[in-house]
Amino acid sequence: MNVSNNINGKTLNIETGKVAKESSGAVVVTMGETVVLVTAVSTDETREGIDFIPLTVDFQEMSYAAGKIPGNFFRRDMGRPSEKEMLTSRLIDRPLRPLFPDNYNFETQVIASVLSFDKESDPDPLGIVGASAAITISDIPFGGPVGSVRVGRIDGKLIAFPTLEEQEESDINLIVAGTKEAVVMVEGDGKFVSEDDMLEAIFFGHTSLQPLIDMQIELRESVGKDKRPFITVEKDEQLNAKVKEIGEPLIKEALSYSEKMVRQKKRSEAIDYIIESLKEEY
Repeated sequence: MNVSNNINGKTLNIETGKVAKESSGAVVVTMGETVVLVTAVSTDETREGIDFIPLTVDFQEMSYAAGKIPGNFFRRDMGRPSEKEMLTSRLIDRPLRPLFPDNYNFETQVIASVLSFDKESDPDPLGIVGASAAITISDIPFGGPVGSVRVGRIDGKLIAFPTLEEQEESDINLIVAGTKEAVVMVEGDGKFVSEDDMLEAIFFGHTSLQPLIDMQIELRESVGKDKRPFITVEKDEQLNAKVKEIGEPLIKEALSYSEKMVRQKKRSEAIDYIIESLKEEY
């Protein structure tokens, strides 16, 4: 099963069902000659006693993807991840993590492997799209899907998925990730660009990624697995309201300090005060 769409004159294709069939969900994302395999795997048993989402994301750039064969004894592909791989792993993680249920506690691993790189199509946003698609068609509870595009601007014109050469010419370089309704992550930079121009680029990116979300929804409806039963913990709205009433002015005051150490100290004091204030009642 595969779906495709044309964005900025480039065809992005998402395919599933041929490789990594034992995973919870797997897709191959292709743009030009750049190919990224993304797999998502989750345990069936919960991990108790944790207050964070046990999600691990690994991005791997294989040397052979760019036609290189490591020749030294300590082959890079077998060693620790490069700085670029670690940064891209975090880039993929950030838009996904907030869309898991608050008390999700199944160990989950997402691996994005660059199988081919044509030195034109950037694999980073393809990794985000692939990770979202792999989770979306799996049985893992998820509030996505998420789409992602890189946005550039050359001679005042915004473009989606600029090539590496176009990125060098661009005065805006953003990666935008979002759901159907909202932007969930922005990362990038600009060369003496106004705030209005950056906002325009973000909105352009959110509009451009909508077809990628539609593609994932189409995949889910065709081959998606039923989501596993998952009991969410009901929030105590009364407690939330009291925490906000007591803590909001304290946190606002803490964030008003310009020095980082003072800000952190005031924030910790505010949290301690909130806990002490509500400890007897709850």
